[in-house]
Amino acid sequence: MSLWGSWFAPPSREIIIKDTHRGLRYKNGVLSDVLEAGRYEVPQRAPHDKRPLIEVVLVDVRERDLTIRGQEILTADKVAIRVSIIVQFRVVEPRAALHNVENYEERLYSDVQLAARRSLASMALEEILTNRNTLSEDILRDVQESAAGYGVDIKRADVKDLIFPGNLQEIMNRVLTAERLSQAQLVEARTKAETHRIEAGARLESERLEAQLKAESQRLAAQNQAEMQRISTESEVESLRRRAELASVYQQHPALLRLQELKTLQLLGANANARLYVDFDKRANDDKK
Repeated sequence: MSLWGSWFAPPSREIIIKDTHRGLRYKNGVLSDVLEAGRYEVPQRAPHDKRPLIEVVLVDVRERDLTIRGQEILTADKVAIRVSIIVQFRVVEPRAALHNVENYEERLYSDVQLAARRSLASMALEEILTNRNTLSEDILRDVQESAAGYGVDIKRADVKDLIFPGNLQEIMNRVLTAERLSQAQLVEARTKAETHRIEAGARLESERLEAQLKAESQRLAAQNQAEMQRISTESEVESLRRRAELASVYQQHPALLRLQELKTLQLLGANANARLYVDFDKRANDDKK
């Protein structure tokens, strides 16, 4: 057998697919399967070889960022602003990403552009400034559905920058400065009002406690006065009772009364300044009787 009559199979080519990618394997241009991460051999094909031509196309399935820069868009109140948007996405269906659209990144770029235009065109400038999160949510909601059709999952779509015309930027700065000053004045006014409220409350509480203490003091004084009056009355009653008992004793025993009189005279006689007046006529009449 001559050398030319022999057929030699060409060597195979080895490829390695990392976890960050997936491989689409084609046989004669027809997709056969999607390769996961691993090591694969792709047979080489000679010029006149009738075996199928094998091709492997890699698709990156990592999460990536896509920035849409400086898109000039008219708002609902006809103000031209430039907006930059950052999109975080990843390919979840490699087959759809390569087969359903020509270039999924370019398609995603244009879809985000259109979504931003639709959302901004329906919002006034003041609404955009005060509700930037709403704008981001509108764009994300609008793009997610269309991107799913070509195998891309949108994680986030955030408005990164809003650029206004020069004169409008100056006006907006003045407005923001005025708003901050107004907010500061409002906070100061609220603080003063709260301070006055606390001081007024403290005064009222102090007056209430003072009135309460005064009333309690008056009540205790009245209670003490009543107790003293009661004790005095009881003492007088007791004194009268004893006098009545003593009078009853003197009435029953006149000699005791006479002894008491003599004792009293004796005490008065010991006092040089004391004066005694004796009615002798009445005494003589008593003796005659």
